[in-house]
Amino acid sequence: MAEFNSVQIPYEDMLRAGMHFGRKKTVFNPAMERYVFTVRDGICIIDLLKTQTQLNNSIEFIKTTIGNGGLVLFVSLTKQSSDKAKDLAESLNMPYVLDRWLGGTLTNFKVISERVKKLEEMEQAQKSGELDKYTKKERTVFAKELEKMQTKFGGLRKLTRVPDAIFVSSLKESELPVHEAKRMGVKIVGIANTDSNPEEINYIIPANDRSKKSVDLIIEAIKKEVLEN
Repeated sequence: MAEFNSVQIPYEDMLRAGMHFGRKKTVFNPAMERYVFTVRDGICIIDLLKTQTQLNNSIEFIKTTIGNGGLVLFVSLTKQSSDKAKDLAESLNMPYVLDRWLGGTLTNFKVISERVKKLEEMEQAQKSGELDKYTKKERTVFAKELEKMQTKFGGLRKLTRVPDAIFVSSLKESELPVHEAKRMGVKIVGIANTDSNPEEINYIIPANDRSKKSVDLIIEAIKKEVLEN
């Protein structure tokens, strides 16, 4: 019961958010068996007591990493969680990637950092009035290109080096960032449903990653605990 009282999210809230609903037994990954409480009507039911324990472990790791001056890259490639992930990253003054992973973000960091630098130069040119000498059409083209650059690279401004860790809001949807992180020796924290392989990451939060309410609760818990550190 002591473990139950140590969690950040009330058990009843987890149930209401559907955090315990895993995937169908037909797509079950056997490596997730330790986190499954039972199977009901062909659906795997996640053991929320284990979710609570793993959430605590993950939060403690993120707190320690940031507290020691480390960088954590927050990745949300599912639209239902992108707003909360962005808010979390900005609250912690950390970099983020939303919706689409750019290949080479970690494994070809030099190229990515050059693109971020280019973005900042374009923004400076717009602010300084340097574009006044161009035609209206040229300024419009520039503005559209700048918008594209901001969408692609805006969240990476804080990524001044290869991060110490990444957080993925859905392990199943994050094959590329997880692959790159493993290649670069970057620690991985992630929300994993019952169709995922927990052996792919260092810190797992077993939960329903398809429910916006479920993911939002987890992200809010991380934000609350790390900011209070």
